Amino acid sequence: MTSRLSAILAFIISALPGIALAEWKPVEQERTYPVSGSSGAELYAAIGQRGPKVGGLPLGAIAHTSFKLTWTRKYEPRDGGCVIAVNRPKLIITYVLPKLTGKPPQSVRQEWETFISGVRDHEKVHGRMIVDMVKEIETISVGFSVPNDPDCKAIRQELTRRLAEISQSQRQKSRDFDKAEMSEGGNIHQLILRLVNGS
Repeated sequence: MTSRLSAILAFIISALPGIALAEWKPVEQERTYPVSGSSGAELYAAIGQRGPKVGGLPLGAIAHTSFKLTWTRKYEPRDGGCVIAVNRPKLIITYVLPKLTGKPPQSVRQEWETFISGVRDHEKVHGRMIVDMVKEIETISVGFSVPNDPDCKAIRQELTRRLAEISQSQRQKSRDFDKAEMSEGGNIHQLILRLVNGS
């Protein structure tokens, strides 16, 4: 009876992949690095000195969004081919942001709050792009099959090829977004000018 119930549930999940899409949520976390100064210009200079690093090397950025993505994936041989029966993601998104320390003048603190709020919103857009990418991967993966693949080797190669295309598309969207936001007149550009020069 138990095995029959499990089979029915497995069929329902595979037949309605939308259920699987709703079962997971990304884990979002923030890490900070300290900046201090008595003016907006000093705070922005501190960001340049202490900003995010990858592999010990500075990125030259105010903030940074990264992610770790792993999958619980089950391949099953079926009718001489292979199908992905289970494809469940675990996504951790990490935002690295500057954090104000010390006690600058109240006017500077107010400018900082506007600045950091805008920067956080910017990074959250990157986070949503990552989530959208993972959902797209999940959508094409659940029930994905390759014929004449009883050892489930060809399906892995084909899946890797498709996922690389999705990943490259996400990175390009992220770069285009940054370019627009940081170009002259862009949102981040305006936030920087307001912080450095004051209202």
